[in-house]
Amino acid sequence: MRVNKEIRQLSREMLRASFTDGQLDRGKIASLIQSLIAKKPRHMIDILQNYKRLLRLEIDKRRARVESAMPLSEQTAADIVARLKRKYGEDLIAEFQVNRTLLGGIRVRVGSDVWDGTVRNRLERLQQQL
Repeated sequence: MRVNKEIRQLSREMLRASFTDGQLDRGKIASLIQSLIAKKPRHMIDILQNYKRLLRLEIDKRRARVESAMPLSEQTAADIVARLKRKYGEDLIAEFQVNRTLLGGIRVRVGSDVWDGTVRNRLERLQQQL
């Protein structure tokens, strides 16, 4: 799919109109899609696909995935969530997962941001340096 300027502009306008009080509003999203389908503009499918991509990126910005080698204590998890919410906003949702292959440490992913403080990552960097 080749996204031209018109498609990008329309899908961005739809994304801006999808918020209520800084939160994505499912009702507005549904009505925007229905109104676009009713109007049937040129490149409607491309506009919808680009809008879907923008929505997915926006949702990913509000979801943190924290991986650790061992289950984290409640206090540690609460500290991590508090720090992430300070940086990314109060509407952030955190998911905690245990990944035994990490050996130790934690990896945090929020949208496209990744902080990798795992032992496995440190060992791989050390191996590359040698």
